[in-house]
Amino acid sequence: MQTRFSDAQLQDPGIAEANDILRKCVHCGFCTATCPTYVTLGDELDSPRGRIYLIKEMLEGGNPATEATVRHLDRCLTCLSCTTTCPSGVDYMHLLDHGRRHIEETWQRPLTDRWLRALLKWLLPKPALFRLALVGAKLARPFAPLFPGRLSAMLKMSSASISPPSPVDQPGIHNADGKRQMRVAMLSGCAQQVVGGDINEATIRLLRRHGVEVVIAYGMGCCGALTQHMGDEAAAQKSARANIAAWLTVKENGGLDAIVVNASGCGTTVKDYGHLLKGDADWADKAAEISDLTVDISELMIKVGLQNVNLPAEAATLGVAYHAACSLQHGQKVVSPPKDLLRQAGFTIRDVGEGHLCCGSAGTYNLLQPEIADQLGQRKAGNIKATGADIVAAGNIGCMVQISAHSGLPVVHSVELLDWATGGPRPASLDR
Repeated sequence: MQTRFSDAQLQDPGIAEANDILRKCVHCGFCTATCPTYVTLGDELDSPRGRIYLIKEMLEGGNPATEATVRHLDRCLTCLSCTTTCPSGVDYMHLLDHGRRHIEETWQRPLTDRWLRALLKWLLPKPALFRLALVGAKLARPFAPLFPGRLSAMLKMSSASISPPSPVDQPGIHNADGKRQMRVAMLSGCAQQVVGGDINEATIRLLRRHGVEVVIAYGMGCCGALTQHMGDEAAAQKSARANIAAWLTVKENGGLDAIVVNASGCGTTVKDYGHLLKGDADWADKAAEISDLTVDISELMIKVGLQNVNLPAEAATLGVAYHAACSLQHGQKVVSPPKDLLRQAGFTIRDVGEGHLCCGSAGTYNLLQPEIADQLGQRKAGNIKATGADIVAAGNIGCMVQISAHSGLPVVHSVELLDWATGGPRPASLDR
């Protein structure tokens, strides 16, 4: 793609990076076939190619964002299916970050939009407050039809189970069972503690059983994905610095073989810390070090090797539909490890049609774009039900909540099934 940035504009590192990304696009349109919003809406401007043109025009002109540009960029799920499809290696994720940051710097959103985004950025990274909010939402849920679309969508989230605070999410060390083979830090996640508390407990049991010492670092918090996707790069960088400092302290006081993440949306962000802070001389090298240490739980378990498998007879009869979270398959390019592990454990895996398409959760997307999210959720649920599976396995809490709401099937994290197959308890979500 030809660009026309001035020499003065290219002195800005952000513009220079956007220019390099834009020039890789060859207009082929392969991305349109795999883009969930284009497939759903049929509008070229709701495709990656269309959004690339909008970002190019906005940045080249140096003009404030327009209402139309904001609408089409806001509709992007950041699922990154387009990056998997693109033959030219266009770095759409970071280009979109530049576009969203420009929007937040130049566009005055409507008051209700600003209020909702501020609320989400304040509330979701705070498990105690989020848990309390969900309790209140459950009480208000019968009145959801009386509320506008976005507020109604928030109330629908209250259908998810609410997990009580778990001791495993507090700072501390969980010793390996037997001889220690590895020492890792684990990201606890924010929303996951509240609506999927069993996941962290299952992860720690599984790791300990396989000789892995798990550290929950003091000072660790939100990964920063929430604010990054809303265009608030400064807030995302602040979260990243806090986590980097926490994990480097762990490394300095006993060593660290890996940082394990069991929420793939968070994992994609932490693996990108090196890019997020590359312009910060004080933090760039530290961020790159943390990114290099970060792995999804499935990547670590493939390396460790699944041991002492003794699948309960009940589990062996279950058909498991595996949902590949976008942040895992497209964002991190982790495709086979989760399914390989589940098959090694003895589960019967059923592949889901249109597996490349997003379920519609995408962080806060189902709250900010509820109509499109619902269409994608229903489409995903239909493809899952077509497999005839008994349960659904996934590697990201947002996907799990979304699929559960639309499919009515029990949805578990893959790690809960691996824990069950190696001596852990039956996943509680199978009974909900």
